Amino acid sequence: MSNCTDSAALSKSESNFVVLLWTWPFNYQFPVDECPKPFDTAKCMFTANHSFYNKAKAVVFHHRDVCQSRKQMPQMPRPEGQYWVWFTLESPSHSPNLQFMDKLINLTMSYRSDSDIFTPYGWLEQNEAADNYTIPEKSQLVAWVVSNWNPQSKRVRFYEELKNYITIHIYGNQHLPLIREQTNSVISKYKFYLSFENSIHTDYITEKLWRNALLSGSVPVVLGPPRENYEKFIPSDSFIHVDDFPSAKELASYLLELDKSDQKYQEYFKWRSKLKPVGNTSWIIHYCKACIELQSAPPYRTTPSLTKWFT
Repeated sequence: MSNCTDSAALSKSESNFVVLLWTWPFNYQFPVDECPKPFDTAKCMFTANHSFYNKAKAVVFHHRDVCQSRKQMPQMPRPEGQYWVWFTLESPSHSPNLQFMDKLINLTMSYRSDSDIFTPYGWLEQNEAADNYTIPEKSQLVAWVVSNWNPQSKRVRFYEELKNYITIHIYGNQHLPLIREQTNSVISKYKFYLSFENSIHTDYITEKLWRNALLSGSVPVVLGPPRENYEKFIPSDSFIHVDDFPSAKELASYLLELDKSDQKYQEYFKWRSKLKPVGNTSWIIHYCKACIELQSAPPYRTTPSLTKWFT
């Protein structure tokens, strides 16, 4: 949105709930004119124009864009009743300097299911009718797309052991090339996808599961929070958890067993007759969810310590 205030925008701000994006997330700009269905039930005027600060009912702070200093947040007095919303999709391991947010934030907005505004990386929806899901044709066994290669991370260390017992094709930086737009079509050819998170935290279940594995029609092999955490969001028979096996060798043996039995492999797709994954989320959808929740926001209060909650 332009930084120049015009009369039309001012008029709209008078009739709509104004939500100020203090920064564009990671400086990525996107259309904010209209919320897509089904997130268009509440009307907000979204703007990144700081001149609307005094009119805004809520200001959303994307953590990674303001985490260097308190000076990156407003220095002027806060209008009475204005909500300050703290927003992140990153894990606590990648969310530095939470402490200077203490007693400033009114509402939390994140992938955590106990956030005031819940903005997950994906979710399941009911099929309108029973659907006979067609499993994509498979010609390969195990794939992994990884951009952040840290040899000391749990996921890389687990991979280094797993690769001794089963063939794994790795795509991404310093590995096999992959055009972003072709990610799903490439992964769909694999029976299994390694949905390995870069850090282990409650509810931190990212696009690695929702978009890369489930939308591609590949069975996710997950490394992240415990199995019971995944089962809050997806059926127990829709994924394989590395913690279910005492060693990487035994996990590999199980995957090779499934590879030899179409009947056993297809059991991991039975849930798709009733449910379908939604994994192509976008920034605007997250903000539109905020718009809906803000209409019935709880009474004005502050979060004493983000550091203690966001672990």
